[in-house]
Amino acid sequence: MRDTARPGTARPETAPPPATPARDRAIDALRAFAILGVVLGHWLVTAFVGSGADLRVTSPLKDMPQFAPVSWVLQTLALFFLVGGYAAAKGLRPDEPWRRRFAHRLGRLARPLPILLAAWIPVAAVLARAGFDGATLSALVELVLAPLWFLAVFVALTALTPLVAALWDRLGARGAVLLVAATALVDAGRFALGAPEQIGWCTVLTGWLLPFYLGVGWARGALRSRRTAVALLAGGAAATAALVAFAGYPASMVGVPGADVSNLSPPTLAAVAFGLAQTGLALLLHGPLTRWTRRPRVWSAVSAANRPAMTVYLWHQTALMAVTVATAPAFGAVGGLHTRPDDAAWIVQRVAWLPVFAAVLAGLVTLVRRFERPGARAATRARPSAWFRTGHRRRGGTLGR
Repeated sequence: MRDTARPGTARPETAPPPATPARDRAIDALRAFAILGVVLGHWLVTAFVGSGADLRVTSPLKDMPQFAPVSWVLQTLALFFLVGGYAAAKGLRPDEPWRRRFAHRLGRLARPLPILLAAWIPVAAVLARAGFDGATLSALVELVLAPLWFLAVFVALTALTPLVAALWDRLGARGAVLLVAATALVDAGRFALGAPEQIGWCTVLTGWLLPFYLGVGWARGALRSRRTAVALLAGGAAATAALVAFAGYPASMVGVPGADVSNLSPPTLAAVAFGLAQTGLALLLHGPLTRWTRRPRVWSAVSAANRPAMTVYLWHQTALMAVTVATAPAFGAVGGLHTRPDDAAWIVQRVAWLPVFAAVLAGLVTLVRRFERPGARAATRARPSAWFRTGHRRRGGTLGR
């Protein structure tokens, strides 16, 4: 049969699919730095005191507050929400129902969660039979479940991406000012006006929506000038310093056991100001990171760090606890693991243990990832010829893409 299509016109069945925007490698690098900051931060400020089956959770920041600046480097949650907002806004497509895309993103985010819970139920039972008391078990399980608040908030904000994008289109930077003002009002109610402490949890929304909102704006073409980046970095840093120095906010950007106020639980105005400084720094680093990630080895490392990002986030505390609990019966109180974190020697000892934590985490991630996508593995094994014929390796999804 003769082809009746006009010259230069592709038939529907052979027309190329819509172009996909090029991947922003700098955003992936920022996400990798964020996950590295969270993991190292938790490993450095989470300490277990005791021996055998009697362990209590504390923090070196409780006995050595002079090391609070460490938390300024390793508390990277605002960076997570910033790149999450950017990636979610870039994923908006007018020709694709957001509900379908959100379901796909939710599957990638939540897939490691059932495996974590399924693993810890028998682990907790074994530890109880091994003689760990209720207080120790409660502390261990709390450390496992604590990171889940991030997943819940991140999923909620991701679901609201079309609304957040519409708000940015309508309000622009004024929306960010309103979120800062709302956080300030909540803090004023908590700390100055005698309002119930429970109102502080409103800032879980206003505090983390702010970097997510700015990420959406960034994806839509705003915040591109160097002047804006410098203003956010300098203004956020100055506001954070002023709040700590003159308004009584804690210097630590992470929670400290026994402290009256935490900057993270719930987020305070100081944490919000600190997040603005991180946003400005991320904007400034975007250009250099774009050039840096053009190197094949660098991009390979960044890509490898992003693929299991959520798995790493959910399991890194388990790796820390596995090393701590496994060494307690055999060696008693081990420096940097079970001794009180009250001097510089403990920090040196803990740093020496970081490679061990990393090795255990790598093993856990390798094991867990085998169970996260069994259907994909089966499909790959069922079609080996197609895999080799295309000559392309399958690449896993990344957090927030």
